[in-house]
Amino acid sequence: MIEDARGRIDYDESGDGATVVLVPGSCSTGAAWRPVIAAWKGGFRTVTTSLSGYGGTAERRSARDPSLDHEADIVEAVVRKAGGPVHLVGHSFGAVASLALALRDCTDIASLTLIEAPAAELLRTLGEQDHYQAFRRMTDAYVADFAGGNRAAIASMIDFYGGAGTYASWPAKVRSYAEQTTPVNILDWASGYGFPLNPAALAVIDLPTLVLCGGQSHPAMQCVNAALAWSLQGTFETVDSAAHFMIATHASEVAGRIADNIRRAAVRNWRCWPDIRRGEAQGLMSRP
Repeated sequence: MIEDARGRIDYDESGDGATVVLVPGSCSTGAAWRPVIAAWKGGFRTVTTSLSGYGGTAERRSARDPSLDHEADIVEAVVRKAGGPVHLVGHSFGAVASLALALRDCTDIASLTLIEAPAAELLRTLGEQDHYQAFRRMTDAYVADFAGGNRAAIASMIDFYGGAGTYASWPAKVRSYAEQTTPVNILDWASGYGFPLNPAALAVIDLPTLVLCGGQSHPAMQCVNAALAWSLQGTFETVDSAAHFMIATHASEVAGRIADNIRRAAVRNWRCWPDIRRGEAQGLMSRP
Protein backbone atom coordinates (compact mmCIF):
# COMPACT_ATOMS: atom_id res chain seq x y z
CA MET A 1 0.00 0.00 0.00
CA ILE A 2 1.19 3.52 -0.82
CA GLU A 3 0.32 6.11 1.82
CA ASP A 4 -0.40 9.17 -0.31
CA ALA A 5 -1.50 12.59 0.97
CA ARG A 6 -4.66 12.29 -1.15
CA GLY A 7 -5.49 8.78 0.03
CA ARG A 8 -4.15 5.26 -0.04
CA ILE A 9 -3.14 3.51 -3.25
CA ASP A 10 -3.08 -0.27 -3.67
CA TYR A 11 0.42 -1.60 -4.27
CA ASP A 12 1.60 -5.18 -4.38
CA GLU A 13 4.59 -6.86 -5.99
CA SER A 14 5.95 -10.33 -6.56
CA GLY A 15 8.54 -12.19 -8.61
CA ASP A 16 11.92 -11.24 -9.99
CA GLY A 17 13.25 -9.88 -13.26
CA ALA A 18 12.19 -6.95 -15.39
CA THR A 19 9.52 -4.84 -13.69
CA VAL A 20 6.02 -4.96 -15.17
CA VAL A 21 3.40 -2.58 -13.75
CA LEU A 22 -0.11 -3.95 -14.35
CA VAL A 23 -3.05 -1.52 -14.20
CA PRO A 24 -6.53 -3.07 -14.10
CA GLY A 25 -9.73 -1.60 -15.46
CA SER A 26 -13.07 -0.63 -13.97
CA CYS A 27 -14.86 -2.73 -11.35
CA SER A 28 -11.58 -4.50 -10.75
CA THR A 29 -8.45 -4.67 -8.58
CA GLY A 30 -4.91 -5.91 -9.04
CA ALA A 31 -6.23 -9.43 -8.46
CA ALA A 32 -7.57 -9.37 -12.02
CA TRP A 33 -4.01 -9.90 -13.26
CA ARG A 34 -3.42 -13.14 -11.36
CA PRO A 35 -4.02 -15.42 -14.39
CA VAL A 36 -1.54 -13.42 -16.50
CA ILE A 37 1.03 -13.34 -13.69
CA ALA A 38 0.63 -17.10 -13.20
CA ALA A 39 1.34 -17.67 -16.89
CA TRP A 40 4.73 -15.95 -16.50
CA LYS A 41 5.73 -18.37 -13.73
CA GLY A 42 7.75 -15.77 -11.87
CA GLY A 43 9.61 -14.59 -14.95
CA PHE A 44 8.98 -10.92 -14.20
CA ARG A 45 8.80 -8.69 -11.15
CA THR A 46 5.12 -7.79 -11.29
CA VAL A 47 3.56 -4.77 -9.59
CA THR A 48 -0.21 -4.43 -9.32
CA THR A 49 -2.54 -1.68 -8.17
CA SER A 50 -6.17 -0.53 -8.33
CA LEU A 51 -7.58 2.70 -9.71
CA SER A 52 -9.66 5.28 -7.80
CA GLY A 53 -12.49 3.81 -5.79
CA TYR A 54 -11.55 0.17 -6.32
CA GLY A 55 -9.90 -2.20 -3.86
CA GLY A 56 -8.00 -0.23 -1.23
CA THR A 57 -7.35 2.80 -3.45
CA ALA A 58 -9.15 5.91 -2.24
CA GLU A 59 -11.47 7.76 -4.59
CA ARG A 60 -10.01 11.17 -5.37
CA ARG A 61 -12.44 12.28 -8.08
CA SER A 62 -15.91 13.78 -7.87
CA ALA A 63 -18.77 14.44 -10.26
CA ARG A 64 -17.52 18.03 -10.47
CA ASP A 65 -13.93 16.98 -11.04
CA PRO A 66 -13.66 13.56 -12.72
CA SER A 67 -10.41 14.49 -14.51
CA LEU A 68 -8.33 11.58 -15.76
CA ASP A 69 -5.32 13.37 -14.28
CA HIS A 70 -6.30 11.90 -10.92
CA GLU A 71 -5.95 8.38 -12.33
CA ALA A 72 -2.67 9.24 -14.02
CA ASP A 73 -1.44 10.51 -10.62
CA ILE A 74 -2.18 7.09 -9.13
CA VAL A 75 -0.35 5.20 -11.88
CA GLU A 76 2.56 7.62 -11.63
CA ALA A 77 2.85 7.03 -7.87
CA VAL A 78 2.90 3.28 -8.45
CA VAL A 79 5.52 3.51 -11.21
CA ARG A 80 7.74 5.74 -9.08
CA LYS A 81 7.53 3.38 -6.10
CA ALA A 82 8.29 0.40 -8.34
CA GLY A 83 11.40 2.12 -9.66
CA GLY A 84 12.30 2.33 -13.32
CA PRO A 85 12.59 1.26 -15.92
CA VAL A 86 9.14 -0.34 -15.93
CA HIS A 87 7.04 -2.00 -18.60
CA LEU A 88 3.60 -0.41 -18.23
CA VAL A 89 0.55 -2.54 -19.06
CA GLY A 90 -3.06 -1.39 -18.79
CA HIS A 91 -6.35 -3.15 -19.44
CA SER A 92 -9.58 -1.36 -20.34
CA PHE A 93 -9.92 1.87 -18.32
CA GLY A 94 -6.52 1.04 -16.86
CA ALA A 95 -5.12 1.29 -20.39
CA VAL A 96 -6.55 4.80 -20.73
CA ALA A 97 -5.01 5.80 -17.38
CA SER A 98 -1.68 4.30 -18.47
CA LEU A 99 -1.87 6.23 -21.73
CA ALA A 100 -2.46 9.45 -19.78
CA LEU A 101 0.72 8.81 -17.78
CA ALA A 102 2.75 8.01 -20.91
CA LEU A 103 1.69 11.37 -22.35
CA ARG A 104 3.27 13.12 -19.36
CA ASP A 105 6.69 11.70 -20.28
CA CYS A 106 7.83 12.09 -16.67
CA THR A 107 8.62 8.54 -15.60
CA ASP A 108 11.01 5.82 -16.73
CA ILE A 109 8.75 3.68 -18.92
CA ALA A 110 10.51 1.08 -21.08
CA SER A 111 7.47 -0.15 -23.01
CA LEU A 112 3.72 0.33 -23.16
CA THR A 113 1.01 -2.29 -23.66
CA LEU A 114 -2.61 -1.15 -24.02
CA ILE A 115 -5.28 -3.86 -23.93
CA GLU A 116 -8.81 -2.99 -25.06
CA ALA A 117 -8.58 0.72 -24.24
CA PRO A 118 -12.00 2.46 -24.47
CA ALA A 119 -10.44 5.74 -25.62
CA ALA A 120 -13.67 6.91 -27.21
CA GLU A 121 -12.68 10.56 -27.63
CA LEU A 122 -10.05 9.54 -30.20
CA LEU A 123 -12.88 8.25 -32.39
CA ARG A 124 -14.64 11.60 -32.27
CA THR A 125 -11.43 13.43 -33.17
CA LEU A 126 -10.90 11.15 -36.17
CA GLY A 127 -14.49 11.54 -37.41
CA GLU A 128 -15.46 7.95 -36.57
CA GLN A 129 -18.92 9.13 -35.56
CA ASP A 130 -20.77 5.82 -35.90
CA HIS A 131 -18.38 4.05 -33.58
CA TYR A 132 -18.17 7.01 -31.21
CA GLN A 133 -21.96 7.12 -30.95
CA ALA A 134 -22.02 3.39 -30.19
CA PHE A 135 -20.11 4.17 -27.01
CA ARG A 136 -22.28 7.17 -26.23
CA ARG A 137 -25.58 5.35 -26.74
CA MET A 138 -24.45 2.53 -24.50
CA THR A 139 -23.22 4.75 -21.66
CA ASP A 140 -26.16 7.19 -21.82
CA ALA A 141 -28.66 4.32 -21.56
CA TYR A 142 -26.67 2.57 -18.84
CA VAL A 143 -26.32 5.69 -16.67
CA ALA A 144 -30.02 6.51 -17.08
CA ASP A 145 -30.97 2.94 -16.18
CA PHE A 146 -28.91 3.09 -13.00
CA ALA A 147 -30.32 6.51 -12.09
CA GLY A 148 -33.77 4.98 -12.54
CA GLY A 149 -33.06 2.44 -9.82
CA ASN A 150 -31.81 -0.63 -11.66
CA ARG A 151 -29.03 -1.92 -9.43
CA ALA A 152 -27.86 -4.29 -12.20
CA ALA A 153 -27.76 -1.61 -14.89
CA ILE A 154 -24.05 -2.24 -15.37
CA ALA A 155 -24.89 -5.55 -17.06
CA SER A 156 -25.54 -3.73 -20.33
CA MET A 157 -22.08 -2.15 -20.24
CA ILE A 158 -20.41 -5.48 -19.50
CA ASP A 159 -22.30 -7.14 -22.35
CA PHE A 160 -21.30 -4.31 -24.71
CA TYR A 161 -17.71 -5.22 -23.93
CA GLY A 162 -17.93 -8.99 -23.78
CA GLY A 163 -20.98 -9.90 -25.82
CA ALA A 164 -24.52 -10.87 -24.86
CA GLY A 165 -24.69 -13.03 -21.75
CA THR A 166 -21.24 -12.10 -20.44
CA TYR A 167 -22.52 -10.51 -17.25
CA ALA A 168 -24.90 -13.38 -16.51
CA SER A 169 -22.02 -15.85 -16.88
CA TRP A 170 -19.93 -14.18 -14.16
CA PRO A 171 -19.83 -15.62 -10.62
CA ALA A 172 -22.24 -13.99 -8.18
CA LYS A 173 -19.36 -12.47 -6.19
CA VAL A 174 -17.96 -10.74 -9.29
CA ARG A 175 -21.40 -9.45 -10.33
CA SER A 176 -21.96 -8.14 -6.81
CA TYR A 177 -18.69 -6.17 -6.87
CA ALA A 178 -19.55 -4.70 -10.27
CA GLU A 179 -22.94 -3.58 -8.95
CA GLN A 180 -21.40 -2.20 -5.77
CA THR A 181 -18.88 -0.12 -7.74
CA THR A 182 -21.26 1.10 -10.45
CA PRO A 183 -21.08 4.75 -9.23
CA VAL A 184 -17.29 4.55 -9.54
CA ASN A 185 -17.57 3.14 -13.06
CA ILE A 186 -19.88 5.99 -14.03
CA LEU A 187 -17.15 8.38 -12.88
CA ASP A 188 -14.69 6.36 -15.00
CA TRP A 189 -16.74 7.10 -18.11
CA ALA A 190 -16.88 10.79 -17.20
CA SER A 191 -13.09 10.72 -16.84
CA GLY A 192 -12.68 9.05 -20.22
CA TYR A 193 -15.05 11.34 -22.09
CA GLY A 194 -13.23 14.32 -20.62
CA PHE A 195 -9.86 13.11 -21.91
CA PRO A 196 -9.21 14.69 -25.34
CA LEU A 197 -7.06 12.63 -27.69
CA ASN A 198 -5.70 13.22 -31.17
CA PRO A 199 -2.99 11.60 -33.31
CA ALA A 200 -0.66 14.61 -33.05
CA ALA A 201 -0.65 14.42 -29.24
CA LEU A 202 -0.19 10.65 -29.25
CA ALA A 203 2.69 10.85 -31.71
CA VAL A 204 4.94 12.30 -28.99
CA ILE A 205 4.93 8.94 -27.18
CA ASP A 206 8.15 7.33 -28.34
CA LEU A 207 7.93 3.88 -26.76
CA PRO A 208 7.77 0.29 -28.00
CA THR A 209 3.98 0.05 -27.89
CA LEU A 210 1.62 -2.89 -28.27
CA VAL A 211 -2.11 -2.32 -28.69
CA LEU A 212 -4.08 -5.51 -28.17
CA CYS A 213 -7.77 -6.10 -28.84
CA GLY A 214 -10.14 -9.02 -29.18
CA GLY A 215 -11.29 -10.41 -32.49
CA GLN A 216 -14.72 -10.92 -30.91
CA SER A 217 -14.90 -7.45 -29.34
CA HIS A 218 -17.48 -4.83 -30.26
CA PRO A 219 -16.66 -3.16 -33.62
CA ALA A 220 -16.36 0.22 -31.89
CA MET A 221 -13.76 -1.22 -29.53
CA GLN A 222 -11.84 -2.76 -32.41
CA CYS A 223 -11.90 0.56 -34.26
CA VAL A 224 -10.67 2.67 -31.34
CA ASN A 225 -7.81 0.30 -30.58
CA ALA A 226 -6.81 0.23 -34.23
CA ALA A 227 -6.86 4.03 -34.19
CA LEU A 228 -4.64 4.05 -31.09
CA ALA A 229 -2.08 1.76 -32.70
CA TRP A 230 -2.12 3.82 -35.88
CA SER A 231 -1.65 7.07 -33.94
CA LEU A 232 1.08 5.66 -31.70
CA GLN A 233 2.90 3.93 -34.57
CA GLY A 234 2.69 0.83 -32.43
CA THR A 235 2.21 -2.86 -32.96
CA PHE A 236 -1.46 -3.74 -33.43
CA GLU A 237 -2.50 -7.30 -32.64
CA THR A 238 -5.75 -9.16 -32.12
CA VAL A 239 -6.52 -12.24 -30.08
CA ASP A 240 -8.92 -13.74 -32.56
CA SER A 241 -11.14 -15.80 -30.25
CA ALA A 242 -11.17 -13.28 -27.39
CA ALA A 243 -13.26 -10.28 -26.41
CA HIS A 244 -12.75 -7.52 -23.87
CA PHE A 245 -12.06 -9.62 -20.79
CA MET A 246 -9.14 -11.49 -22.35
CA ILE A 247 -6.83 -11.10 -19.33
CA ALA A 248 -9.08 -13.68 -17.67
CA THR A 249 -10.32 -15.76 -20.61
CA HIS A 250 -7.09 -15.87 -22.64
CA ALA A 251 -4.49 -15.18 -19.97
CA SER A 252 -1.68 -17.34 -21.39
CA GLU A 253 -1.93 -15.82 -24.85
CA VAL A 254 -2.12 -12.28 -23.45
CA ALA A 255 0.89 -12.99 -21.22
CA GLY A 256 2.83 -14.14 -24.27
CA ARG A 257 1.94 -11.03 -26.29
CA ILE A 258 3.01 -8.74 -23.44
CA ALA A 259 6.28 -10.64 -23.04
CA ASP A 260 6.91 -10.26 -26.78
CA ASN A 261 6.54 -6.48 -26.49
CA ILE A 262 8.94 -6.44 -23.55
CA ARG A 263 11.46 -8.34 -25.66
CA ARG A 264 10.99 -5.86 -28.50
CA ALA A 265 11.76 -3.07 -26.05
CA ALA A 266 15.11 -4.71 -25.35
CA VAL A 267 16.11 -4.34 -29.01
CA ARG A 268 18.09 -1.12 -29.24
CA ASN A 269 16.83 -0.05 -32.67
CA TRP A 270 13.23 -1.14 -32.08
CA ARG A 271 11.89 1.57 -34.42
CA CYS A 272 13.60 -0.24 -37.31
CA TRP A 273 11.35 -3.29 -36.96
CA PRO A 274 9.06 -4.01 -39.94
CA ASP A 275 5.75 -2.26 -40.38
CA ILE A 276 4.21 -3.97 -37.28
CA ARG A 277 0.76 -4.32 -38.77
CA ARG A 278 -0.07 -0.65 -39.13
CA GLY A 279 -1.89 -1.61 -42.30
CA GLU A 280 -4.09 -4.01 -40.38
CA ALA A 281 -4.88 -1.30 -37.86
CA GLN A 282 -5.76 1.19 -40.59
CA GLY A 283 -8.04 -1.40 -42.18
CA LEU A 284 -10.30 -1.34 -39.10
CA MET A 285 -10.71 2.43 -39.37
CA SER A 286 -13.20 4.13 -41.68
CA ARG A 287 -10.96 7.08 -42.43
CA PRO A 288 -8.68 7.02 -45.50
